[in-house]
Amino acid sequence: MEIIKIRDEYIRLGQLLKLAGMCSSGVDAKNEIKEGKVQVNHQTELQRGKKLRNGDIVTYQGKSVQINSYDD
Repeated sequence: MEIIKIRDEYIRLGQLLKLAGMCSSGVDAKNEIKEGKVQVNHQTELQRGKKLRNGDIVTYQGKSVQINSYDD
């Protein structure tokens, strides 16, 4: 599983999908989330503005990434 380090307290789901290279644009991320193709902590997530925090795991197309803050 890939680890994505963030500086702030949280990152929004759509931003993470772009940052991790899972989606090429915000529009792609929005559509994939809206279609129920993205999971956060093993549950389908339909809000692209969902705030992801330290320890959250995002899964899309069989690839998972975990959020870690820089101070961990």
